[in-house]
Amino acid sequence: MTVQTGEPAKPLAKVRMTPELIIAVGCLVAIITFGPRASLGQFQLPILGDFPITSASFSTAMALQYLFWGLGQPFSGAMADKYGTGKVIAFGAVFYALALWLMVYSRSNTTFILTQGVLFGLALSACSFNLIIGAFQKMLPPSKRSFGFGVGTAAGSFGQFLFTPLAGGMIQEIGWQNTAFIFVGIILTAIPLALCLSGDPVKEKNDFAADLPGQTMREALTEAFKHKSYILLVLGFFTCGFQLAFVTIHFQRYVVESGLPANVGYWAFALVGIFNIVGSIGSGWAAARFPKRWILSFIYGSRAAVTLLFISMPPTAFSTYLFGILSGLLWLSTVPPTSGLIGVMFGSRYFSTLYGLAFLSHQIGGFSGLMLSGYLRDATGSFLILWWLSIGFGIFSALVNLPIIEKPVRDAPVPQPA
Repeated sequence: MTVQTGEPAKPLAKVRMTPELIIAVGCLVAIITFGPRASLGQFQLPILGDFPITSASFSTAMALQYLFWGLGQPFSGAMADKYGTGKVIAFGAVFYALALWLMVYSRSNTTFILTQGVLFGLALSACSFNLIIGAFQKMLPPSKRSFGFGVGTAAGSFGQFLFTPLAGGMIQEIGWQNTAFIFVGIILTAIPLALCLSGDPVKEKNDFAADLPGQTMREALTEAFKHKSYILLVLGFFTCGFQLAFVTIHFQRYVVESGLPANVGYWAFALVGIFNIVGSIGSGWAAARFPKRWILSFIYGSRAAVTLLFISMPPTAFSTYLFGILSGLLWLSTVPPTSGLIGVMFGSRYFSTLYGLAFLSHQIGGFSGLMLSGYLRDATGSFLILWWLSIGFGIFSALVNLPIIEKPVRDAPVPQPA
């Protein structure tokens, strides 16, 4: 007797990644990968108290982390351009979790520098929000990219807001080692989410025409580094890294050394994260409507003014919280207009690579700020010179972004008749 089985079973339908779903998944990955890293400043004093690690070695490790994060970013971007963003982020998350796990066992200066500097930095280059920005550039229609850049950057800031006080409270309650182990588990949850960010690039008639059929990566890099506006953009991004790295790693210590309670420092840094949500979304909104170079010039000039106001006021809880709020509005708000300019000038094909090279300049700025901060703090007994350098670089970048030409690097190719 023959059993009728009916129609053959259909394969499960693939989940359709709408622009809204792409943004939601990317934002969740940004929260998970950016949050623990942003909370590293909370671990500094407990680690220095438990391990025979010097303050100089901690600063060196954090500086090298910024440097290797930057050095690895162009290569991670190139791999994302070739193999898909999600696969690269998933790979990076494994090593990110490994580096954080090894922090608990890095009891010597050399080991700490290698694991928290070199390994941690390279891992971040493969799973940071920079690659999520690249996924948005490729997978979102042009009309939604600036908004996606802003919301994705804001999500990383929400991770900072969430994890900074969380880390501070958990360290006090269960110790910094157990806190690190819990963060390892959280980071690993990014792996299945990241694999959703390897979809096909969108193709729309109103997309930027800078993508040149048949162009190799070498040709794209040569073109970029011969373009004056790209060079100016990259130079300006150095300042962003210098300012953010110094505040991220040493702000907590600066607050304590100013005679304020430790909780003032980590709540002020949490305010940076929460107000950056407003600043990043606002920057993304503005970047879709106003010249992006003007937005960048305003952000860098405002950072210089906010820093000058902060160091001119007496160190109080009010001045510290005010600095956190104003800095938060300007914190990562450079990302939407910077990434937007790269997309305008060069299109989507090698976006992650070109943005990665710009981010290398950002991280060299961070490396320079951290190396100088450790040296000058030991030599002068304060961070005052670093604050003034931050002001000077802010003025420099406010000026250097103004001459940028905001248009595709070449005209659209003329369609050939069939």
